[in-house]
Amino acid sequence: MTSATSSGTGHLDPRHILDRAIATGGSVIARVRPDQLAAPTPCSEMDVRTMLGHLVGVLDRIAALGRGEDPFTVIETLVADDGWSDAWTTSASRAAEAWRDDDVLAQPMALPWIQGSGAEVLATYFSELTVHTWDLATATGQQPDWDDDVVTAALAARDILPAENRRALFEEISAAMGLDEVAIPFAEAVQVPDDAPAIDRLVAWNGRDSGR
Repeated sequence: MTSATSSGTGHLDPRHILDRAIATGGSVIARVRPDQLAAPTPCSEMDVRTMLGHLVGVLDRIAALGRGEDPFTVIETLVADDGWSDAWTTSASRAAEAWRDDDVLAQPMALPWIQGSGAEVLATYFSELTVHTWDLATATGQQPDWDDDVVTAALAARDILPAENRRALFEEISAAMGLDEVAIPFAEAVQVPDDAPAIDRLVAWNGRDSGR
């Protein structure tokens, strides 16, 4: 992906932020031990192994969007216990290739939670990637160096989630994905001080209690 700050489409180029979010995710994934794979995560529906599969799936959905495909057809699959870093790297490369052409950033795209240009839609994934990376880090006892620019960009996109009654949004998304059950990955927002660290404010908005 590019490291440019402008795509020439009238919107800031989100690809360099995505690169950095992926780098943080990769550093956390590389430090997950096999004996931690069955551990619970702050996302109550997922253990560590399932969260790894979901994170890789997020990259695969990003790649599908860039190729003009339906991201909801992506199936999250589990890999060998020692293969998660390789799976992450492979999916990151596919996402990079799918969004390499600047023209993709200007193409109109639509998801249940946003309609806009490719650049605008891609930016909505910053929060999901970062929050689930936090889930994984918390579950495995890690304290990564969070990229300030990534967290700031994720916070800027937080209004995609309503402040209250999020179940209605997740019902719509689950229906669009053809799910039999409603998936609720982000609970109601948790209150934190305005001067809390940015990562704490981000995860709190997404229904996580950082414990600080």
